[in-house]
Amino acid sequence: MFKRIIDFHLDKWKNDPFRKPLILRGARQVGKTCAVQRLGQHFKFFAEVNFEKLSGAAELFEKDLVPDKLILSLSLLIKIPIIPGETLLFFDEVQEAPRAILALRYFYEEMPKLHLIAAGSLLEFAIEKVGVPVGRISMLYMYPLSFLEYLVATGHNLLAKEIVHDRSGLPMEEPIHTQALDLVGEYLSIGGMPEAVARWVQTKDPSSALHVLQQIAATYRQDFEKYARKTQVKYLELLFRQIPHLISKDFSYREIHGEYRKRELAPALELLERANIIHTIRHASGQGIPIGSDIDFETFKLIYLDIGLCQTILGSDISIWFLRPLEGFDNRGEIAEGFIGQELICYANPENKAEIYFWKRKAKNSTAEIDYLIQQGEQILPIEVKSGHGNTLRSLHLFLESHPKSTLSIRFSSLNYSVTDKLDSRPLYAAASLAHPNQKKALNNLVGNK
Repeated sequence: MFKRIIDFHLDKWKNDPFRKPLILRGARQVGKTCAVQRLGQHFKFFAEVNFEKLSGAAELFEKDLVPDKLILSLSLLIKIPIIPGETLLFFDEVQEAPRAILALRYFYEEMPKLHLIAAGSLLEFAIEKVGVPVGRISMLYMYPLSFLEYLVATGHNLLAKEIVHDRSGLPMEEPIHTQALDLVGEYLSIGGMPEAVARWVQTKDPSSALHVLQQIAATYRQDFEKYARKTQVKYLELLFRQIPHLISKDFSYREIHGEYRKRELAPALELLERANIIHTIRHASGQGIPIGSDIDFETFKLIYLDIGLCQTILGSDISIWFLRPLEGFDNRGEIAEGFIGQELICYANPENKAEIYFWKRKAKNSTAEIDYLIQQGEQILPIEVKSGHGNTLRSLHLFLESHPKSTLSIRFSSLNYSVTDKLDSRPLYAAASLAHPNQKKALNNLVGNK
């Protein structure tokens, strides 16, 4: 099982004397169950209750929600002692037992010493039905492997450690820089879905990893019938296939092939977002703090949860990322932009649902656009992703001129590190340099920095 960023946060939760029951949220097959199982190795007992597999478990919560009664019944059912302070109790696939989500409140109030985590592949839909016990639970969000997690998983720990260092514009040695870009190309092909990465590590065969990604895509499609009405499934299928063609572009329902209306497609789009399959990048003016205070909900872009899965659905020829990655960066700028978006989400504060934004000048005949905006403290950072060397920075200059509170801009490209005037140029592999403070400690833990 791969070492993950989330391990740091789970361990921190485990040792917190004021902890609350934890809900681990994220899309199907991003590694939630494995992460909890790794944490379970640090307890005397690990009690896993999978509501999808374990017959009779959900019914226990239909009678009452008294913690003492529940842990007695569950321990008898799974034949594992459930002892506060000694056992990690894990409710997996908890969407199959929505009342178990409600029970978290009573475990917090009546059994605060019990370590309890809940997770599920379609958890968001269960939460929508029953709500969450506000103030009585904690949450962590989990995503596919980030690029740094991928480096550690594939045996490039020393390179990951070097990237985590704050370089402040100091260039990486050129052979190391080239190696890191080659590995970005590799990651763009394989992506961060744990099973695909594991297959790549085992076989070093891209077609084998691609087969895993095709299976994951099929699983996501099979899930549509679990959370959508029968009449909506065709719209989900349509969006699932076509959104990869539209990444890095302003989303328009008119771009979806066929005679479909917004009123038909918008609810299906919302379902895909709730299932964590896609992320919505909304437009913000970038003038106010917090950055999300002036969102334009009608103007947005979309990215997939995983760049490897995105390319699988596109049917892309991934060989270019292995053979000629620099050429790939030049010719497939939208893939590089989607990759950086995924990275920014992975390195956001895991205690909240990640939100990133973009900006465009809303003036007639204007094409000025900033790929991403993020907030760091009281500063709003404009971020441009440039395919190849990307020397044209007109939009960044225009943004800085019209946003006096933004004093620095970031460019990600295939270029090495450098800082000139208000431009901080960083290579594509260095998105972790913008990690949330909560994640910086987790990243150092991941790569073994003290």
